[in-house]
Amino acid sequence: MAANATILGGIGGLTLSPDEAAFFRDADPWGFILFGRNVDNPQQLLRLTSDLRDAVGREAVITVDQEGGRVQRLRGQHWADWPEPLDQAPAGARAMWLRYHLIAQELRAVGIDSNCAPTLDVAQAETHPFLRSRCLGMDPATVAELGRAAADGMLAAGVLPVMKHMPGHGRAVADSHHDLPVVDAPEEELERDFAPFRALNDLPMGMTAHIRFTALDGAPATASARMIGLIRDRIGFDGLLMTDDITMNALSGTEPERAAAAISAGCDLVLHCNGTVAQMQPVVAAAAAMSPEACRRADAALALRCPIQATDITALTAELRALLT
Repeated sequence: MAANATILGGIGGLTLSPDEAAFFRDADPWGFILFGRNVDNPQQLLRLTSDLRDAVGREAVITVDQEGGRVQRLRGQHWADWPEPLDQAPAGARAMWLRYHLIAQELRAVGIDSNCAPTLDVAQAETHPFLRSRCLGMDPATVAELGRAAADGMLAAGVLPVMKHMPGHGRAVADSHHDLPVVDAPEEELERDFAPFRALNDLPMGMTAHIRFTALDGAPATASARMIGLIRDRIGFDGLLMTDDITMNALSGTEPERAAAAISAGCDLVLHCNGTVAQMQPVVAAAAAMSPEACRRADAALALRCPIQATDITALTAELRALLT
């Protein structure tokens, strides 16, 4: 039987409560996402990831936003403190590979096998500050080159990258956590935004953008069949496509309505990051079971989770430090 078409993040704290475990057992989400509220130390985090997988009875994907810089859920004395991606970009592709390979090694050590990175949005001078420093550059070729290095670095450690935000969020001048960004650029200009995603369309997972392109459709990309079709056909991405967090205010309607709209538009998975068991239940019901096509894409992604391999962390860290200085 197919798993539920969700990635759920409604874990309230550092441990899995009995109610949460029972809910996840029944809901059977395809995967989970963790946040800073779930992170204290490596031993605690390894127990939590193990308990989440025990709840669903399989090696479910567990992802996180560990971009580095402002968006970094594993922090403090136990994990490296990373600069903003845009600040490191001038150091080049090898440095970006090292950065994300070392991040991936940290994640695998605590049972996390996916990372919501790289950010392939092409930054512009007017890109909203919530996103701009998280980008890899201001031209598509640089973003594609560094994005490929980041993805390859994670895959080499068995961590599944999730490229975002498809088909491109760099023109946004609003924060989609609070408002729906609307882009009025002509269709021909948007090719610049699509280019990095097309260059990396072989990656196993991607995330949609809560953004509306007036030249293409009246709905945000997450809920637009035309935009999901563009991601599949024009960009050529056949990987597993998840929404950005549907609890963000860029989307209209109730959370179950948002989930249903995203699945109807062609998304494979609904990402629900914040909420109680009571709030997650109707979202799970609205998302329903994964489609056969989603299951095929999920299986292809899971096949890339290679076993943890020995790595000389000290040597790689020293190499990266030299490149950055």
